[in-house]
Amino acid sequence: MRRRPWSLLCLVPLLLSCGVGNGDPAAASAPTSSASLAPAPAEPTPGPPSAAASTVVPALRVEVLADGLDHPWDVAQAPDGTLLLDERSGGLTAVRPDGTVQEVAADFSDLFARGETGLMGLVLDPSFAADRRFYTCAGIREGDGAEVQVTAWTVDEQWRTATRVADPLLGGIPVNEGSGRHGGCRLRFDATGALLVGTGDNAVGSNPQDRASLAGKVLRIDPATGGPAPGNPFAADPDPRTRLLLSYGHRNVQGLAVQPGTERVFVAEQGTRRDDEISPSVPGGDYGYDPDGPGGSYDESVPMTDLTRPGVVPPVWASGAPTIATCGISFLDGAAWGAYEGLLLAGVLKDTGVLALRLDGAGALVEQFRLPELEDTYGRIRTPQAGADGVLYVTTDNGNGTDQLLRVTPAA
Repeated sequence: MRRRPWSLLCLVPLLLSCGVGNGDPAAASAPTSSASLAPAPAEPTPGPPSAAASTVVPALRVEVLADGLDHPWDVAQAPDGTLLLDERSGGLTAVRPDGTVQEVAADFSDLFARGETGLMGLVLDPSFAADRRFYTCAGIREGDGAEVQVTAWTVDEQWRTATRVADPLLGGIPVNEGSGRHGGCRLRFDATGALLVGTGDNAVGSNPQDRASLAGKVLRIDPATGGPAPGNPFAADPDPRTRLLLSYGHRNVQGLAVQPGTERVFVAEQGTRRDDEISPSVPGGDYGYDPDGPGGSYDESVPMTDLTRPGVVPPVWASGAPTIATCGISFLDGAAWGAYEGLLLAGVLKDTGVLALRLDGAGALVEQFRLPELEDTYGRIRTPQAGADGVLYVTTDNGNGTDQLLRVTPAA
């Protein structure tokens, strides 16, 4: 069977220090390039993460829930405890509360899967218990070309079949048909019930700063209609595409997360040879990426965030050089996490593992470190996602049918 449940628990003692994990120190250190002037300390703070938080640092237990996967991109937990995940090459899988792993039949015959693009972001509707509705973001073949589309689906109560109900909910998001580079595409709901869509710039230099393009943006849409959500910053713009924008000037948005208790949205994107970044979401914000070079070339030598641009939004964290390829992000929530409660976690693809950031009440960086149990152990990490049950679910991204869905909890 291609996907199978596992029951083996892997318990690894956690180092009591909360300094940088055993990954590349340069990649885990604070920003060093001229583009990385985020409000962050020069080095991670050693010792307990926060004097105000619990000082009990949890050891973590890692359980493999399913394996035999191929580039699982995202995972979401339903009210009944079922986990729904997707794979970049196409396909949906449900992991039931009793451990049963089953395929969810769905039509992906029009999927455009090339390079970094394919079936990507996935999120359940906030009213899923009543409407069984969820959303995906994927490369789709359209006539003689392709684009990225957001599609709404429903799934039956037995988690056997998914059916498209808004096909597409939102189309017209550009894709790089030649290489599949920088396709995005993360989906999350904000606290108002609007659907956020993080997109990539397709490695086209003019896209990030072009507010008439949906590439290199965070979009904010009505999940019922696909139109602009109420309160969007460019709602009065004559171009209907611009009305969808929440922010622009992005390179390749790979992560979106809403901070519990504050409703702040944070955005993670991948850099060139420097400066993967995690930033606060600011409505109408320019995130400063402008690689539009001579003759329409894609100039990747420019800063990820050009702080000389008026009003640009600086990151709260940047990798410096070399980059580590940050991806999905999520916040840990719940007293069971002890000193880890409130951490912002980011999947790491190049320097494999999970990066942990502690932010203060204003959203500024206090410290950073790596989770030892996931450091260089499971390979590339695409998405760490906190479930409604307070558990952390993690998808790996190693390819060739070797990927896994992990369940991470504080060890008793």
